[in-house]
Amino acid sequence: MTIMKITHTLRLAAASLLILTACATAQPPTEQLWKKIQAANTDLACDNSSQCHSLGVGSKACGGPENYIAWSSKNSDGAQLKALVEEHAAARRADDKRLGMMSTCSVVSDPGATCRAGSCVVNERSLMPPGGRSNVQ
Repeated sequence: MTIMKITHTLRLAAASLLILTACATAQPPTEQLWKKIQAANTDLACDNSSQCHSLGVGSKACGGPENYIAWSSKNSDGAQLKALVEEHAAARRADDKRLGMMSTCSVVSDPGATCRAGSCVVNERSLMPPGGRSNVQ
């Protein structure tokens, strides 16, 4: 082999390695956005429950959010968080469409949020048996 062929082969091998490394470490946009949402929602401080709010996140294939997170309006108006959540939901919808995803079309109801021990948390969901009547008296 000539020096030129060896150099060319080494360049191709290096380029292939760079591409493979980039593909292996790259995160999907939805994961990057989720991390941004988490970073933007670290201040959950509250004095009372009126400062606590719930926000639907993600997007089910049939529509509606996948889940809910709590956020606090004590130190923020939530504009940045809401924008990130909408961007994430749009990315999830695009992924679902691209991948042909389907879902059960079940509705995830908004549980609301409350102030507990100075921090906003999502309220626990109560599961209702079929027929919608609770067995609790």
